[in-house]
Amino acid sequence: MSVLWIVLLLVAAQRLAELVYARRNTRYLLAEGAYEVGAAHYPFLVAVHALWLLSLALFIPAETQPVWWLLGVFVVLQALRLWVLATLGRFWTTRIITLPGAPLVRRGPYRFLRHPNYLVVAGEIAVLPLAFGAWEIAVIFSLANAAVLAWRIRCEERALIGRPLAR
Repeated sequence: MSVLWIVLLLVAAQRLAELVYARRNTRYLLAEGAYEVGAAHYPFLVAVHALWLLSLALFIPAETQPVWWLLGVFVVLQALRLWVLATLGRFWTTRIITLPGAPLVRRGPYRFLRHPNYLVVAGEIAVLPLAFGAWEIAVIFSLANAAVLAWRIRCEERALIGRPLAR
């Protein structure tokens, strides 16, 4: 099996595991009185991510050898992704689910950035195609992701207005 296919299968497995984790967290938060905000953007977000992964599988020849240092950057981004998930814990979802009165997280990567997960995702979408020489995929999906994230961040910021800061 090629390096490309091993990487793509690992990324797909990771994303599927995250969806399971996010759905569980969403169920628990909704049961606690949380609600979803900005649901209209979500199908576009899913489409960008699914088409990105599909385009990597369809348009990059399987025998393409990676630029190893860029693949290393992608691995570092995965560690940062896990840091975000661990920091948010039960509050991490793929949707914008807000629990009224819950304090904003200000630890982990959130000490440094308001939306670290979105920075990680933007890096992933650019770096993985570049690691296999597919700059066109990197550009197209980086632009699509930026458009969806601009919409999502506006929704999320409105949902977070007035929330207390964690101590």
